[in-house]
Amino acid sequence: MDRQLLEALFRQAVAAAQPELAVKNHLPEKPRGRTIVVGAGKASAQMARALESAWDGPLSGLVVTRYGYGCACERIEIVEASHPVPDAAGLEAARRIRSLVSGLTEDDLVIALVSGGGSALLPAPAAGLTLEDEQAINSALLASGAPIDVMNIIRNAFSTIKGGRLALAAAPARVATLVVSDVPGDDAAVVASGPTIAMAGSRQKVRDLVHLYDLDLPAPARALLAGEDNPSPHPDDAAFTDNTVSIIASAARSLEAAAAGAEEHDIAAAILSDSVEGEAREVAQVHAAIAREIAARNRPFRRPVLLLSGGETTVTVRGKGRGGRNAEFLLGLALAIDGVEGISAIAGDTDGIDGSETNAGAFADWSSAKRMREAGLDPQALLARNDAFSAFEAVGDLLMTGPTGTNVNDFRAILVR
Repeated sequence: MDRQLLEALFRQAVAAAQPELAVKNHLPEKPRGRTIVVGAGKASAQMARALESAWDGPLSGLVVTRYGYGCACERIEIVEASHPVPDAAGLEAARRIRSLVSGLTEDDLVIALVSGGGSALLPAPAAGLTLEDEQAINSALLASGAPIDVMNIIRNAFSTIKGGRLALAAAPARVATLVVSDVPGDDAAVVASGPTIAMAGSRQKVRDLVHLYDLDLPAPARALLAGEDNPSPHPDDAAFTDNTVSIIASAARSLEAAAAGAEEHDIAAAILSDSVEGEAREVAQVHAAIAREIAARNRPFRRPVLLLSGGETTVTVRGKGRGGRNAEFLLGLALAIDGVEGISAIAGDTDGIDGSETNAGAFADWSSAKRMREAGLDPQALLARNDAFSAFEAVGDLLMTGPTGTNVNDFRAILVR
């Protein structure tokens, strides 16, 4: 019964982040000239469809999304490309998007539909770099354990489209950016590496971060980083003066929807944070400690209670297993609550894909580790080699949703009876 409730609350959180109503409520003022739509991200195709439905004037454009995440549109072209590692289809989409916004006038409007995943979907290597170099940079970042804001600051240094460069290409046209945020704190400049929003920072800061996370970058990237070529636009650049940015969906709103759903079942809800970051297995230890304290002593919240959190954890890849950050969080949690009856949990990526596998996340409870051992598995060893997917697959506890049409990052819910 608790599993069904937790899945229903996950779906309620996802529904609260669907673009249809959110886009309709954030339409920019119509221009005297043309309206060009561009975009990238795992929710951007659905944003494009919602915009077509709500916009009663002429428009055209191109949006790129992840393979399998597209939808039918009439006036906006939808193309698909690879995520999380970019490919040639994304490279061509980025070239075409830059071409679409070139040569516009101050009477024209660019509507940018931006959501998480856009960084990989819009590869645009700086001079001297190739697609293969950008793929290598991305792979190094994904394995580093760096938080999303750090990854996108670094990606910005090697791109001709990220960090506000697409908005510069569109000038003097006005740019209205609609954002489905998947980043802790909802900093719009970080979502998809902010193609239309300048990101504050310096080349030296990027060098420091590369050193801090010990990134093994390809030689052309190291050479570019050593100089000052491909400088980042500054947020105070006059080209950005009339541009607007709207966060239309976020983790905070989705957590609030889940909290309301829990209360309809007479279960109090506590939102711990919508911006949790850190190693997934370590975040699990903190969440488990709170759940155990409630189970044992009825504090700091009284049972029954639903603990909610959002944000984006990270995984430093140590082994060669299968799994994403939400499954890894849950495997760490399962080990930490092993045998403590009355605790159950769900964790999933609101876009429907946890990492590179086919699941959105998984379920876990006080009996998960025991059931894994009964299936002949060692859950501690599986966690050590980042193989949470296999652990939950073996006990039938994967959360499978398919693409959801939105992306406001991780959703975690722990129910303590």
